[in-house]
Amino acid sequence: MCGFVGFASNQIIKGTEEEINQFNKMTSIISHRGPDDAGYYLDDSVYLGFRRLSIIDLEGGKQPLSYEYDRYWITFNGEIYNYLELKERLEARGFTFKTSSDTEVILALFSLKREKAVEELRGMFSFLIWDKYKQELFGARDPFGIKPFFYCETEEGLYCASEMKSILYALHEESLNEETLHHYLTYQYGPEPDTFFSRIKKLEPGHFFIRKQGKPLMIKSYFKPAFHPVNRPIQDGVEAIQNCLRDTVKMHLRSDVPVGAFLSGGIDSSCIAALAKEIHPDVKTFTVGFERDGYSEIDLAKEMAEEIGAENIHYIVKPKEFIEQLPRIVWHLDEPVADPALIPLYFLAREARKHVKVVLSGEGADELFGGYNIYREPNSLKPFLFMPEMVKEGLKAAVRLLPDGTQGKSYIERGTTSIEERYVGNAKIFFEEEKAKVLKHYHGEWGYQKVTKKLYQKVQHLHDVQKMQYIDLHTWLRGDILVKADKMTMANSLELRVPFLDKEVFKVASRIDPSQTISGKTTKYIFRKAMEGIVPEAVQHRKKLGFPVPIRHWLKNELVDWAYQLIKESQTEDLFRKPYLLALLDEHQKGKKDNSRKLWTVLIFMVWHQVYIEKKYSF
Repeated sequence: MCGFVGFASNQIIKGTEEEINQFNKMTSIISHRGPDDAGYYLDDSVYLGFRRLSIIDLEGGKQPLSYEYDRYWITFNGEIYNYLELKERLEARGFTFKTSSDTEVILALFSLKREKAVEELRGMFSFLIWDKYKQELFGARDPFGIKPFFYCETEEGLYCASEMKSILYALHEESLNEETLHHYLTYQYGPEPDTFFSRIKKLEPGHFFIRKQGKPLMIKSYFKPAFHPVNRPIQDGVEAIQNCLRDTVKMHLRSDVPVGAFLSGGIDSSCIAALAKEIHPDVKTFTVGFERDGYSEIDLAKEMAEEIGAENIHYIVKPKEFIEQLPRIVWHLDEPVADPALIPLYFLAREARKHVKVVLSGEGADELFGGYNIYREPNSLKPFLFMPEMVKEGLKAAVRLLPDGTQGKSYIERGTTSIEERYVGNAKIFFEEEKAKVLKHYHGEWGYQKVTKKLYQKVQHLHDVQKMQYIDLHTWLRGDILVKADKMTMANSLELRVPFLDKEVFKVASRIDPSQTISGKTTKYIFRKAMEGIVPEAVQHRKKLGFPVPIRHWLKNELVDWAYQLIKESQTEDLFRKPYLLALLDEHQKGKKDNSRKLWTVLIFMVWHQVYIEKKYSF
């Protein structure tokens, strides 16, 4: 795993000391992504910078790497798991290789198939390829967005980087994108392709670009995840899931360094750990928790590790180090993400890096196989499907008159509201009317449906459960889950691999009938069936927890003084109505209402503002 920086100039690069120092500083800023080595390429038109974390071909895989008599140059962040198979096919066609790296395979394939090459890659990646003869820069990102890719078009040229902070260093100054802030208060992250800075964008998953000097950037999609359910016997689906998961774990274990696995004790991570143990008997597992009862999965993980005969290494996070490390953690994030689970993930990665360079993790299983509890909602609301619209509208109007907390009110509200209106993804922090109270300058045209409306239009034919999965694949997964996975592990120079997010696994998952996804009160029904004989029975039906963090308790006790001080000191008076925020904190601290998630969303933004706007910290 690594990090790259690229700049394609609109003018001739003179290579002055000032220019080279700037380029090299942009690269050194992300040295945490690749502490093992650094590399640079510079010509009249392009600069490529690279930081390497050596995983495959430790000696020969240095970058930027050239191919075909220095015609092509690449900087590549990621891993291609089918590179050996691709290499064998290319060698049969007469291609030769100087290294044993997957990076050279990408270049050879690109020289043969140009942009079509990305369709054959099985893995996680963001990369840049410079074609000296054509004077073209090609960039691509993997199908699910496992690896990040930021870019910015300016008068000087096109900047690209694995992390936004490299581009910010080159721009020196950039204005806040207030529309992204509006969406952040809904989703707890900024939805792609926009960022928190007006000119900087993210290349979306499953997309590539071609940039010819002096011409606009051309961006195209090469992969679009879509569900095509098939009604087939459940046993056929079970066998298909088992086969594809064994195959993907085997592929993801390809490495020239030791590999471990994150283990929470839930079914997803247990599946990965158990299958990895079948292939690598000495695999280590890693778990994190808190001292407070109900907020630790260490005991469950240790139990699972004992079941499969794997070593388990665990770490307990304390509130003091939690808050001490928060500014650094937010700096690593690039943009505010208010998912509390990313904090323990940072400490988990730090502990794992003492033992291994690579870990496998269970991200993506819930989106592919229907694991979130909220996915049960469409089945629970079935009675409303047969109700005339006039009746539903009347019920909706009547129930609004009932006090909040009245039994049945929420159920009727959800049942009389279309899925397009009620479901915006796995997190919905502030409603629009609340955002109008929080923000100094609220814009109704930037409501949450601006993000989801175009997505729902593409899946009108699907069952509501698969509509929800589709929304999460395009929002929550890439904006929250994979951001925290990449940034928190890379902050500790640890490569994280996600075997569920594999094109071959998605082919199987996309064909599952909704009736086999959610059955009664059981989520991931067919996946759980497939896990019989792979993970212990107790794990198969264990309630989903996922890195629980005691934010609710801490904001009443250990962190309440810190929260009051941050709200008062943060230079965000032009963005937020601080008296309203202080009232929310008072209400929470006194136990009148649980405002922890809303408060945490604002507090994380304020820390980010101190780091990136106020420049209070330097790292």
